[in-house]
Amino acid sequence: MRIAIVAIGRLGRGPETDLVKLYVERATAAGRALGLGPVEVVEVEARKSGKTAEAEALRSHLEGAHLIACDEHGRALASRAFAEQIGKLRDDGARKLAFVIGGADGLDASILGAAQEKLAFGPQTWPHALARVMLAEQVYRAVSILAGSPYHRD
Repeated sequence: MRIAIVAIGRLGRGPETDLVKLYVERATAAGRALGLGPVEVVEVEARKSGKTAEAEALRSHLEGAHLIACDEHGRALASRAFAEQIGKLRDDGARKLAFVIGGADGLDASILGAAQEKLAFGPQTWPHALARVMLAEQVYRAVSILAGSPYHRD
């Protein structure tokens, strides 16, 4: 199952970009034997501002995917539950999983409505760059858990 983190905007250079790249590479390497991956980050630029224009720019990258929208009103999952969710999707035959992160104003209602699930990073507000880092790290952690690596919470 391919996994994509699809996000509005480009991070550019900086420590957040380096961390996202590190976790994506680790998740891809560890996930191969599990039928998970590659893991990729897709950065999308809208031609116009606003959630509607962002939704239009996102749509082609979400086709055919099990869609999980990152949204403050979503469900916060513990790492093990997050891993189990990814494993279940893979086992149920999903070919592509896409996590989508919107712009500064969040995701358009059409994307939220199309999402099979909504994921929250807790009640705090996080910068988009850190949301990508946290999501990439959790995908890597999920792959590690599914691979049977020791998990410090057990």
